[in-house]
Amino acid sequence: MPALQDSIDAIRIAAAAADRMKTTDIVAFDVTEPLAITDAMLIASASNERQVLAVAEEIEKDLYLKAGKRQPRSREGLTEGQWVLLDYGDFVIHVMHQESREYYRLERLWKDCPSIDLQLEHAEGEQEPTASSEA
Repeated sequence: MPALQDSIDAIRIAAAAADRMKTTDIVAFDVTEPLAITDAMLIASASNERQVLAVAEEIEKDLYLKAGKRQPRSREGLTEGQWVLLDYGDFVIHVMHQESREYYRLERLWKDCPSIDLQLEHAEGEQEPTASSEA
């Protein structure tokens, strides 16, 4: 359980960085049980290719500075701008263009995983209809 908590703490740092960069949606999932590939997964969607790359860069910088000099063991998609995948081993971060087909395909894969409360400080502003408007 401590490893999962470390992942969640790092995911919260990444989510705060994505939030600061004005991403359109930020969701994190505990994927230890259903997917068994990593502890946690963060998905942040951006409105254009430039923002995708800027968000990924900000997340990577914050995880290095604020989470014990963490660096991804692999990076993918940095040249295209449609999506970026940062694999930190115990957690994975996807930053995607909100219009990308890949985003919706992967969203279906994650929909049954329990979501993680990110506890963002300034979560006001745009409320996504899929987030918690049903409550």
